Amino acid sequence: MRTLLTLTFFVLLGHIANCKALPIRSGRNIFNKLLVISFDGFRWDYDQDVDTPNLDKLVQEGVKAKYITPPMITMTSPSHFTTITGRWIEDHGVVHNIMFNTTTKEKIFHKETQNCSEWWDNGAMPLWITAQNQGLKTASFHYPGGGANYSGQAVNRALVESHTHPDSNETEWRENIDIVMGWFSQENFDFVTLYYGEPDKVGHRKGPETEDRKAVIMQIDRTIGYLIEAIRRHDLTHRLNVIITSDHGMTTVKKNPEVNEIKLSNYINLFKLVDFELLDYGGFGMITPKQGKEEEIYRSLLNAHPNLTVYRKQDIPESFHLAKNSRIQPIVVVGDLGFNINSRILIYVNRGDHGFHNGEMDMKTIFRAFGPDFKKNYLAEPFDSVNIYPLMCKLLGVTPAPNNGSLSFTQDMLTFHGWVSLMVVFYLAGGNASRSQMSFILVAAMVFCMFIM
Repeated sequence: MRTLLTLTFFVLLGHIANCKALPIRSGRNIFNKLLVISFDGFRWDYDQDVDTPNLDKLVQEGVKAKYITPPMITMTSPSHFTTITGRWIEDHGVVHNIMFNTTTKEKIFHKETQNCSEWWDNGAMPLWITAQNQGLKTASFHYPGGGANYSGQAVNRALVESHTHPDSNETEWRENIDIVMGWFSQENFDFVTLYYGEPDKVGHRKGPETEDRKAVIMQIDRTIGYLIEAIRRHDLTHRLNVIITSDHGMTTVKKNPEVNEIKLSNYINLFKLVDFELLDYGGFGMITPKQGKEEEIYRSLLNAHPNLTVYRKQDIPESFHLAKNSRIQPIVVVGDLGFNINSRILIYVNRGDHGFHNGEMDMKTIFRAFGPDFKKNYLAEPFDSVNIYPLMCKLLGVTPAPNNGSLSFTQDMLTFHGWVSLMVVFYLAGGNASRSQMSFILVAAMVFCMFIM
């Protein structure tokens, strides 16, 4: 049977060779549109202790992954950029929420970095730009990295959050959905990313195990219901795929007197030994020692606290996918789950935090997907967020830029398993074929792909 199908395939190629190529149509309308929504800090299990009828409905109407694993630096900017580029952090270079310069000692915080191309543009090409270069129309609505230029190219349309932008206004959330639906239905955008700053904010301020967090999850669920209705209202049900995901989870910060908190000034003289630091920011930190002081810092911190792990840069585990980037500092410190890393004083601002090891379940996050190209009522096994990128490329019909992901983790959640894409290639190649030739091409392509792929 396989031999017969292979012969059929080569006959098919002969038919294609005798046909003139059909140019790709303007607008790339062959593939469905794609909306990717990120709810910052939506832990994988946040919908399990709250009534979420709309998210529950998506489980029946689409795909749910048990959870996904973010990259090792479980922070907003690094994780979002891994999703949009399909690259590990050591490859895309966005190594922290804070943009920094170890020479000038300058630090620029997350929202202020959004138009700083020098922070984001490190050679890894985000999907917005790759898709644009292949004829698609793309947009970023508050998504981290969307306001930057990449090799001189900007996203077709980008809205960037202001520093004072409110994260929790439900009316504005719905207005944002209406704007995006208009981009798809009236302006023929192909790919849009939409970002919301919750439930991250409430998780930090109130803690993940609180009624306040549950209230925000119910607000998110109502927003998902509004999204579904908006898709219908704009006649996009059969033309729009939607992926809903996040960047990291959240955990309760452990504090005195329940635990002995981590304060690095108890173990090292930061003034005398440290030239530059990124500390006081969740469970991950980096240190640049003063000249000749690296070994002293390392030895002093090595067994300083039972819930602190310290690495020299060259000793960072390969599984972290961090060590090869020049922005990673000579000393990296990681706190155990819930143990924030404080430098000189104990910071009591956040009741919940992230930045901890991505293997911890509290750092895992969500994945939902629905639309014409996704199966219904499909439960996917866990996978790394780096694998969302090739899935997005598949849905859009985009040839991926170099990336670290694999479609093997997500292809089974799709209805077409790749054969539609190949059929489209055959269709484009058979541009001036007769009706009988086109029928042969399409049928042969379908049979071949169903049995071989």
